[in-house]
Amino acid sequence: MSVTRETIRSVELPEFAVTLRNAGLAGAGGAGFPTYAKWERLAEVDSLLVNHQESEPNYYMDKWLGRERTDELAGLFDGLLDAAFDRIVIAAKHTNRDEWLRELEAATGATIYEPDELPVDEDETGVSIAYTDDRYEYGMESVLMRLVTDTVLGGDELPMDHGWLVQNTETLYNVRRALVEDEPMTTKFVHVDGRVPTHRFLEVPIGTPATRLLEAAGRTDGLDDNEVILDGGPGWCFEIEDPPETFGVRKRTNCLLVMEESVVEENRIGSGGRVNVLAPAAWKRSVHETEPTAGLRPDRVEVPLITNPDFEGIVTPSNPVVGTGEQVEAGEMIARPADGISIAHHAPIDGTVTRIGNWAITIEQTAETATEAGSS
Repeated sequence: MSVTRETIRSVELPEFAVTLRNAGLAGAGGAGFPTYAKWERLAEVDSLLVNHQESEPNYYMDKWLGRERTDELAGLFDGLLDAAFDRIVIAAKHTNRDEWLRELEAATGATIYEPDELPVDEDETGVSIAYTDDRYEYGMESVLMRLVTDTVLGGDELPMDHGWLVQNTETLYNVRRALVEDEPMTTKFVHVDGRVPTHRFLEVPIGTPATRLLEAAGRTDGLDDNEVILDGGPGWCFEIEDPPETFGVRKRTNCLLVMEESVVEENRIGSGGRVNVLAPAAWKRSVHETEPTAGLRPDRVEVPLITNPDFEGIVTPSNPVVGTGEQVEAGEMIARPADGISIAHHAPIDGTVTRIGNWAITIEQTAETATEAGSS
């Protein structure tokens, strides 16, 4: 029995949510809602739907994890089947099967569903992989639930109301790290694309300024007056109002896009601010990095106290437990969960707390902390 399976099978149901809250997990894609809020309802569900769709044409986070972290994910699924679920369904695109999914099929011994065999059998147990056609909208939770599980969500209903918990693969990988390795969420996989010389796939500390990501993609000259940056993939992104030097990567940030302002204006959808620029660029024909590069070490991070400001009033910003001028080490808790729906946050880098604002904590690597890091 793997260490992962043995560790997870020993966790009591209420402990899952407590551990994930204290580890600071938020959805690694989409809205970035605190992960533990779903797992608080673990006793009400018996099925886990893994959103492995990754519909954006320049995303590789989930696909790469599925292929290169197969043993860890298979162990996680085994442990969760022992401790919490009757069945786990991994929903992936059929076009990705040969290049990205064969190892996961073998490691999990999954039952395979072809696109024309969906929805999955309601009596299925264990691990299944449900392959879908290559359609963008299948990455949307409500659409995926209907297609794969034959469940229609009405009104304010959530998947948990129908016995399902839905998570994407990167979030589940962070769940494993929290439960098995006692590691908080301090890093994020993120792409950089659009009007940059090189598409990048990076693993960076939470709070890394957008300027550092742009530099890593070859944009060292700053943005032109007619350019904007967006948070999200080509089909579902939002303009970042903050300057690149002050916007820090959030726990929900999957991609930064540099786009021409006029293109963004022409491709806004509705009144919610969403931008869809799938059509204006040949995203699929671009040259992409398909495995992450780590090692980018910013000398300053902006750690948000609330992962998505749109949730203000629903999610409560975390309470700082450090003071200005205090030295912190990577992984150390710097903000604890507040009352209501709230999560902890941890230092992504060694450094000194230089500012505590209403919405973020700034940590900078001073000469002293840089020296200590170099000697450790």
